[in-house]
Amino acid sequence: MLNFKYLKGACFLFSWLFLGCCVIQSQENKQEKLIKEVTDFLEKQTAQMTIPSAVIQIKQGNRVILKKAFGFAQVKGFDQQTLPKPEKATLAHQYDIASLTKVVGTTTAIMRLVDAQKLQVDEPVGKYIEAFNSPDKKAITIRHLLTHTAGLYEWYPLYYYCQNKAQTYEFIGKLPLKFPVGKERRYSDLGFVILGQIIEKVSGLPLNVYLAQSVFSPLKMRHTTYKPLKTNKIAATSHGNPYEKRMVTDSTLGFSIKGLDPKSWNGWRQYTLRGEVNDGNAWYANEGVSGAAGLFSTVGDLQILVDMLKNKGKVGGKTFISEKTIAMFLTKDSFENGLGWMMDPQNSFMKNGKNGTFGHTGFTGTSITVIPEYDMSIILLINRQNTGLTEKQVYFNVNPIREQIFKNVMEFCQKTN
Repeated sequence: MLNFKYLKGACFLFSWLFLGCCVIQSQENKQEKLIKEVTDFLEKQTAQMTIPSAVIQIKQGNRVILKKAFGFAQVKGFDQQTLPKPEKATLAHQYDIASLTKVVGTTTAIMRLVDAQKLQVDEPVGKYIEAFNSPDKKAITIRHLLTHTAGLYEWYPLYYYCQNKAQTYEFIGKLPLKFPVGKERRYSDLGFVILGQIIEKVSGLPLNVYLAQSVFSPLKMRHTTYKPLKTNKIAATSHGNPYEKRMVTDSTLGFSIKGLDPKSWNGWRQYTLRGEVNDGNAWYANEGVSGAAGLFSTVGDLQILVDMLKNKGKVGGKTFISEKTIAMFLTKDSFENGLGWMMDPQNSFMKNGKNGTFGHTGFTGTSITVIPEYDMSIILLINRQNTGLTEKQVYFNVNPIREQIFKNVMEFCQKTN
C-alpha cells in the first residue's frame, strides 16, 4: 500500500517543479518577445535607411538578452551616393561615441582621481587652472563642470581661434561666462574640455595616455581609444562637418557668435569621416583628443564599463572604483542629474525610467542606459550621420528609436519582476 505521507510529498514536489517550469517558460517567452520587438524594429529602421546601422546589447545581470548588429558601417560616400557594396556592421566595429566620451572617459577618470585622493569634486577649478581664479570664475568647482552648471558657453567654434589643445585651454579660460554659476544647468562641451585639462594637470599625463593606463587597460577595454587605426573596422559618420558649418553660418540655429566672420576660417574636411572624430572642436582645436568627445569604442567594451558601474565599482570581485564614489556620482542633484551622468527621466532614452536610472547620449547616435533596479542595461550604437543631412538640413533624429527600445525593455522588466 502506498504511503499517503510520501504520496502527498511527491505531489507537492511535482506541483512545485511544474509551477517552476511554467514560470521559466513564461519568462523565456517574454524574453523572446522582447528580442523580436527590438530586432524587428531595428531591422526596419536600417532597411528603410533612416539610419545606416545599429549595434545593440541588452543585458540583465549576467545574462545577455540581445547582442546584434544591423545594417551597414557605411552606406554613402562624400558625393552622397549610396555605395554599391556597403560594408556590413558587426559587433567588432568601433563607433565614434561622441559625447559618451564625457562619461565613459572623462567622468570615469575623475572618479579614479577622487578615489586616489588626488582631487575632490567640491574643490575650485582655480586650484588647478590659474585662469579660473578670475573674479567671474573663482566660484566654479569641479562639481559645477560635471553637472553643467559652471555658466560656461554650451558650445563655441574653438577652431576659429585655436589650432591645438594648449591654445584651446587658454582660450576657454579667457572666455567670459554666459550664465550665472550654479544657477542653471546648461549642457556644456566646454566644461568637459576643461575637465580633461584638470585630469592632465593632476595626473601629469596627456588625457589619452591617462585614460589608456588608468581606465581602459585595467578594465581590458582593448578597443576603446582616441584616434583609432584606420585599418580597424570603424563605422563611418558624417561627410565633413556640414551641420557644424551651419552652426556658424545659419543664425536661426542659435549658435552664432557675435563678431565672428564665418568666412575667416575654412578648414572644413571634404571627405567622409571614418576613424576621425566627428566633433569639430575635438578634431580641429584639440588634435582629436578632448574631454568632451573623441573616443571610439565597441559595444563589448562599453558593456565592461557599464557592468563595473552596475556592480558598484567592482570588477571580478575587486574594487575598481569605490562604492562610495559610485554613489556620489550617481546621486541626483537639484537638476535631476548625477555627476557627469544624466538621470532625468524626462530624457527620451530613459523616458519615465525607474528612480536611479542613468545614462548618456552621443551626437553621432550613440547611447547608454542603465536601470539599476532591474539590473538592466541598454547600449545602442548608431552612426546616423552617414546617411547625410535631411531635407531640413539636420541629421535624422534617433530619439524616437531610443525611446521605443527603452519602452520595450521597461515593459519586459515590469512583467518579469
